[in-house]
Amino acid sequence: MAAEAYASMRGQIYGMYGGHSMGMETGYFHLIPLQKILGIGVYQIDQLWLVEKMREIPDEEVERGFKWLSEMLGNRIKYDNKMLTPETLKRQIRLYLAMKKVNEEYGFDFCGIKGQREMSEHVCITDVAEMLMNDPYDWNGPKEPFVCATEADALAAVTMQVLKYISGGLPVLFADVRLYHPDKDLWDFCNSGNHSSWYAARSDDPRENFKKVTLHPALELYFKAGGASVEFDAAPGEMTFARMGIYDDKLYMVIVRGVVPDLPEKERRHLASMTNPTWPHVFVKLNCSFEEFISVFPSNHILGIAGNHVDKLVTYCEIAGIEPIVLGETRRPAIWDMIHKH
Repeated sequence: MAAEAYASMRGQIYGMYGGHSMGMETGYFHLIPLQKILGIGVYQIDQLWLVEKMREIPDEEVERGFKWLSEMLGNRIKYDNKMLTPETLKRQIRLYLAMKKVNEEYGFDFCGIKGQREMSEHVCITDVAEMLMNDPYDWNGPKEPFVCATEADALAAVTMQVLKYISGGLPVLFADVRLYHPDKDLWDFCNSGNHSSWYAARSDDPRENFKKVTLHPALELYFKAGGASVEFDAAPGEMTFARMGIYDDKLYMVIVRGVVPDLPEKERRHLASMTNPTWPHVFVKLNCSFEEFISVFPSNHILGIAGNHVDKLVTYCEIAGIEPIVLGETRRPAIWDMIHKH
């Protein structure tokens, strides 16, 4: 599976809508190492192209998506007649359909969308579109998850694509490294909405996942154009987290196992209130210390996949010639080190 991931991604194109967001240099598409080491290219399109493509989407398809979400969520769509209205939610659905159409037209294999601040202040926030892209279903039935990274974080998107292949096609979770609770040795990873809804219950049946999902009005302070923020707590279970970084023009990957505990709802609500209770959260105990994690982790964005895939990721890194940094574990030397010594 490591070999398949490496071979399959060579020649793939990352569709970058709008460029990396708000000066986040860790999300920049570093052309030379990504092409030289992984064989991945990039095609950048201005977000205006999506806005214009939204005008071409048939109203009846938008209505089908709106009806599906309304039936799935019911009164858990928290309309406030200002930031979140049927019109702003339909705009988010239209954005999803436009992005899906452009991805197909240009042959993109995975993508990222800048969102802030142009889309979030003048069109809509991108949360619902990002969720649906990463989900293994929509109102037309089962589909392959299509990796979409928020804030057009290129190294996050590349990592997500690796995790998708390594896991055999599972949806990938994208989150911010938001808060650490030292009294519980518990991390709170959350982002304004780029979690695939699959992680709400880890079910291939969207009805089971959406039982745990709520759509909240976007925060006006950050997202003036309105729309819905997606909120749920990731279901308990084992996960593998990873992130590609770059140092001295060379790629490396930080890898760490973690467990999402089955916390009581009251405790989860209390923990979520310390950051943002209207965003999706994954509360996780990592298999490493706080000090080890912050000493090497290369970004405020972290990517995760259900299950234990550490060995496969290490093998992928060795095939690609990327340095794997596995936290909390003593690993055998890299294969090139063993060959060199003998």
